[in-house]
Amino acid sequence: MSKEDFRKLSLNKKIQKLYTEGTFVVAIRYYAYKVNLYLLGQEYVEVFYNHKHDRIDKIEFLNHRHSRMKFYLDQISLEKIA
Repeated sequence: MSKEDFRKLSLNKKIQKLYTEGTFVVAIRYYAYKVNLYLLGQEYVEVFYNHKHDRIDKIEFLNHRHSRMKFYLDQISLEKIA
Protein backbone atom coordinates (compact mmCIF):
# COMPACT_ATOMS: atom_id res chain seq x y z
CA MET A 1 0.00 0.00 0.00
CA SER A 2 1.34 3.40 -0.91
CA LYS A 3 1.68 6.27 1.55
CA GLU A 4 -1.03 8.14 -0.35
CA ASP A 5 -3.43 5.18 -0.13
CA PHE A 6 -2.76 4.89 3.61
CA ARG A 7 -3.41 8.61 4.11
CA LYS A 8 -6.81 8.23 2.44
CA LEU A 9 -7.97 5.52 4.86
CA SER A 10 -10.35 6.38 7.68
CA LEU A 11 -8.88 6.55 11.18
CA ASN A 12 -10.42 3.17 12.04
CA LYS A 13 -8.95 1.55 8.91
CA LYS A 14 -5.52 3.01 9.72
CA ILE A 15 -5.75 1.56 13.23
CA GLN A 16 -6.73 -1.83 11.84
CA LYS A 17 -3.88 -1.77 9.31
CA LEU A 18 -1.30 -0.93 11.96
CA TYR A 19 -2.68 -3.57 14.34
CA THR A 20 -2.58 -6.34 11.73
CA GLU A 21 0.48 -5.39 9.66
CA GLY A 22 2.54 -2.96 11.75
CA THR A 23 5.24 -3.55 14.32
CA PHE A 24 5.32 -1.47 17.50
CA VAL A 25 8.70 0.22 17.96
CA VAL A 26 8.55 2.63 20.90
CA ALA A 27 6.27 5.03 22.80
CA ILE A 28 7.04 8.60 23.88
CA ARG A 29 5.22 11.34 25.74
CA TYR A 30 4.71 14.50 23.73
CA TYR A 31 2.69 17.30 25.34
CA ALA A 32 -0.83 15.92 25.91
CA TYR A 33 -0.13 12.79 23.87
CA LYS A 34 1.32 9.38 24.20
CA VAL A 35 2.80 8.81 20.75
CA ASN A 36 3.28 5.23 19.65
CA LEU A 37 5.71 4.66 16.81
CA TYR A 38 5.06 1.73 14.45
CA LEU A 39 6.92 0.33 11.50
CA LEU A 40 4.59 -0.39 8.58
CA GLY A 41 6.50 -1.89 5.68
CA GLN A 42 9.44 0.47 5.23
CA GLU A 43 7.71 3.51 6.79
CA TYR A 44 7.40 4.71 10.37
CA VAL A 45 3.94 5.81 11.50
CA GLU A 46 3.03 7.81 14.61
CA VAL A 47 -0.20 7.24 16.53
CA PHE A 48 -1.21 10.17 18.75
CA TYR A 49 -3.24 9.01 21.75
CA ASN A 50 -4.93 11.71 23.83
CA HIS A 51 -5.18 10.49 27.44
CA LYS A 52 -7.50 13.29 28.54
CA HIS A 53 -10.13 12.37 25.96
CA ASP A 54 -9.26 8.64 25.76
CA ARG A 55 -8.99 8.63 21.99
CA ILE A 56 -6.60 8.50 19.09
CA ASP A 57 -6.51 11.99 17.59
CA LYS A 58 -4.37 11.33 14.55
CA ILE A 59 -2.17 8.86 12.74
CA GLU A 60 0.53 10.15 10.41
CA PHE A 61 3.84 9.22 8.87
CA LEU A 62 6.92 10.14 10.87
CA ASN A 63 8.52 13.43 9.86
CA HIS A 64 12.23 12.79 10.35
CA ARG A 65 12.89 16.53 10.63
CA HIS A 66 10.43 17.14 13.48
CA SER A 67 11.69 17.96 16.97
CA ARG A 68 10.02 14.75 18.25
CA MET A 69 12.89 12.83 16.71
CA LYS A 70 15.08 13.66 19.73
CA PHE A 71 12.59 11.84 21.99
CA TYR A 72 12.74 8.73 19.82
CA LEU A 73 16.51 8.86 19.52
CA ASP A 74 16.84 9.00 23.31
CA GLN A 75 15.29 5.52 23.42
CA ILE A 76 16.45 3.79 20.23
CA SER A 77 19.47 3.96 17.99
CA LEU A 78 19.57 6.05 14.85
CA GLU A 79 20.21 2.97 12.69
CA LYS A 80 16.83 1.57 13.64
CA ILE A 81 14.90 4.66 12.61
CA ALA A 82 16.88 6.39 9.85
